[in-house]
Amino acid sequence: MTIPEKIYPRTGDLQTIYLKNAITNPNISVGDYTMYNDFVNDPTGFERNNVLYHYPVNQDKLVIGKFCSIACGVRFLFNSANHTSNSLSTYPFPIFWEEWQGQPDNVAAAWDNKGDITIGNDVWLGYEAVILAGVTIGDGAIIGARAVVTRDVPPYTIAAGVPAKPLHKRFDEQTIARLQQLQWWNWPPERIAANLKAIQSGQIDKLN
Repeated sequence: MTIPEKIYPRTGDLQTIYLKNAITNPNISVGDYTMYNDFVNDPTGFERNNVLYHYPVNQDKLVIGKFCSIACGVRFLFNSANHTSNSLSTYPFPIFWEEWQGQPDNVAAAWDNKGDITIGNDVWLGYEAVILAGVTIGDGAIIGARAVVTRDVPPYTIAAGVPAKPLHKRFDEQTIARLQQLQWWNWPPERIAANLKAIQSGQIDKLN
């Protein structure tokens, strides 16, 4: 088996795509088999519709791992959406540098830079969840529908709400540590296929 280069993995389904194969922005990285479903807009418009305020001037990055499931309407809100809170005014004066005798290379001073957005492997992002700049979501985490994620979410943790808060771990700590050690998402496709029954039934001891 080889890594698929097709955009649409399901015959007749134009709402679900392998996201990696629809990405052109060099500051967005998506792992193999990660899927995005959109029943409202064309899913191939992900960069335009779902990755917001991601302006080249800031050079911030969106990194999404392998085998993630991204539901319709998930948004990634980047640093340029922020207004600085350290100034006496939240007005973005540096953006209007021509009006205020500023410098064009100082535009990024208009907002607080919180860093990149990093999504681990095998993460499920629920319907219309919003992920804010600077957030890291660990492997195997689940984010509830319409959650607003303002802080990091540990691996294999279910988080939901506004702002999102951890609800509980999906597995015990021993199982989580074993899964992170195995990193099955990095196995060759043939090995994953041979272990699908154990993966889908939650039988970690039967993985080989």
